[in-house]
Amino acid sequence: MKRISIVVLILCACLVSAAWGQEPAGERWGQFHRNNMERWNPYDKVLNVNNVGSLHRKWSYKTGGWVLTPPALANGVVYVGSDDGNVYALRAGTGHKLWSYPAGADLLSSPAVVNGVVYVGSMSDNLYALNAKTGALQWSVVTDGGDCSSPTVVNGVIYFGSTEGNVYALNASTGALLWSYATGAEDGVCSSPAVQNGTIYFGSTIFDNSVYALNASTGGLLWRYRTGGPIYPSPALANGVVYIGSNDYYLYALNASTGNLQWRYGIGAMYSSPAVANGIVYIGGENGVVYALNASTGDLLWSYTTGGAVESSPAVANGVVYVGSDDNSIYALNASTGALLWSYATGDAVESSPAVADGVVYVGSTDGKVYAFGLD
Repeated sequence: MKRISIVVLILCACLVSAAWGQEPAGERWGQFHRNNMERWNPYDKVLNVNNVGSLHRKWSYKTGGWVLTPPALANGVVYVGSDDGNVYALRAGTGHKLWSYPAGADLLSSPAVVNGVVYVGSMSDNLYALNAKTGALQWSVVTDGGDCSSPTVVNGVIYFGSTEGNVYALNASTGALLWSYATGAEDGVCSSPAVQNGTIYFGSTIFDNSVYALNASTGGLLWRYRTGGPIYPSPALANGVVYIGSNDYYLYALNASTGNLQWRYGIGAMYSSPAVANGIVYIGGENGVVYALNASTGDLLWSYTTGGAVESSPAVANGVVYVGSDDNSIYALNASTGALLWSYATGDAVESSPAVADGVVYVGSTDGKVYAFGLD
């Protein structure tokens, strides 16, 4: 199952750290990147390598279109967008619909839920701020292109990219523009920004093909690293290193302060964004393989081959890697060895990226459903 390249960004991964002041501790997977920008939930201790094989479907909810976006979870509610143009709020325990909001076009952007507000972009060229309890519109901002990047909200500022090639910073309370940065990328900026230590990191696409580091307050350029191909995946940051894939077929590890190359590893085409946990980088490839690499050296630790392209971005929790495949399945793999622990076949490709919280795995499928898997 293939979709235009910007889809994955969503894809195709966040802010519980008190030091950053980004999200209350109760919000377990409120943004694509999760709190540490690494798609890793260190708080979930329910599922593990010994019991994950007993996962079963708790519920599924049928939307009117493909579910490509990664779900977000906050305060017992799952927020997710659909290709039918709606944002949905579903009760996490039952899948019961609480509300939906018509966003006017495809939703390729994962919602970000912070301080009772849902921020989500639409291909209608709008970024919306919705009341998380009611779905009521608080404000919206029109950009010059479709909002394919998942927004990242840090310290009262929303950062996101758009198909016209710009990256925006908006006041999260009002939607007022703080700054914008033009990359010149012809296919836009659909890489979802990672923000750390006052710096925003993202990748750009065709004819620009670069990884950027900008001052998060001003939008000023700090450094730029040009790769050999368009960058659709989103970056992950860990221990002063930026990990990001490019469609020059390499996964890059760059020094977060300088942009200097630390290492690169050849994977082939990739739209999956990396997850980083416990010194290991996990990422999927269009060749259908999930890779685990040493985060310091780039050495291959293990690989697992699925039956289709892996555009889903992995999620890691308590020694288990969760990832979807275009072979219609979601997988749980041993994070240390790559051994298969569990899988489930949906009705179509799983390009959505999983979220894992409180012992439940949430993910969407192009069969139009949102799924929740848990134990008895």
